[in-house]
Amino acid sequence: MRQARLLRILVILAGIMGADGVILAAASAHQPDASRLASASSMLLFHSSAVLAVVALAERGIIHARIGIAAASGFVIATALFAGDLTLRQFAGHGLFPFAAPSGGTLLIISWLALAVAAAWPRRVS
Repeated sequence: MRQARLLRILVILAGIMGADGVILAAASAHQPDASRLASASSMLLFHSSAVLAVVALAERGIIHARIGIAAASGFVIATALFAGDLTLRQFAGHGLFPFAAPSGGTLLIISWLALAVAAAWPRRVS
């Protein structure tokens, strides 16, 4: 039951990430020198799809569910750090905190590696 709730929350967050990605893509198209917004948009759109894929793989038992949930959660948190920092720099002239974007990028790398481990980990036989 708890796992199903976590997967549902991840799908909700992926939907929000996707919507935010589209909003930032539109904003980047209408503002001068908005390359930061374009990068933030790409990260949001790409990783929202990755979160949905992880949820589907976990539900089908193709990956180790707990590790997959951790990886998807990492995608959400890391993308929020990365995109949030770039967006704040664009609109406010300062970032979230020092090294927020690189921290998000590092967490994205770790999350992708965790997904690889989730796929390599043997499934539990019921």
